[in-house]
Amino acid sequence: GTWRTDMPYCEYPSPVGILTLVASDEGLQAVWWPDDARSTHVGEWQPDHPVLAQASAELDEYFAGRRTTFDVPLNPTGTEFQRAAWAVLRTIPYAQTMTYAQQAARLGDPAKARAVGAANGRNPISIIVPCHRVVGASGALTGFAGGLDAKQWLLQFELDTASTSGHHTTSVS
Repeated sequence: GTWRTDMPYCEYPSPVGILTLVASDEGLQAVWWPDDARSTHVGEWQPDHPVLAQASAELDEYFAGRRTTFDVPLNPTGTEFQRAAWAVLRTIPYAQTMTYAQQAARLGDPAKARAVGAANGRNPISIIVPCHRVVGASGALTGFAGGLDAKQWLLQFELDTASTSGHHTTSVS
C-alpha cells in the first residue's frame, strides 16, 4: 500500500539517530530510522499531536532507562500476517531475545521463520515494537532496518539497564 502523505509527524533525536515519528488519530503509525526513504514523504510537522507527544515522552523515559514497556496506542499498517508477527514482538520482555523460529512457532508454524523475518523487516514502529529483540538461531544479530550497530546498541542498552535496575533477564523459552 502507498503511504499517506498527510500524516502528522515529528522528529525525535535519539541516541541511535534522529527518528521520524508518524501518527494517525488512532495511534502511532511509524518510527522510522534516519535513512528511511519514506520519512521524506510525510505530512504535517505536528510535535504537539497527542500521539506524537506521548510517544516522544515514552521514548525519553525508555532512553533514560526508566521505561521497559510502551503504552502509546499503535496503529501500524500491514497485512494480517505482518500485524500478527508484530503483536508477538510486543510480548518479548525487555532485555530478552527470541529467535525467528520461536516467533514463528508462536504464530503456529515454526517453518515460517523466513516469513517472520521479512515481516519484522517491515515493522514500521521501530524500538516500540521491538524487532531488535529477535536474533538468529545461533544468537547472531541478523538483519535490522536500523542497521546492526543500532540493534547491538539497543540490546546492550537494555541488558545494561536491566542489570543495574534489577530487572530479571532470562531468555524467552
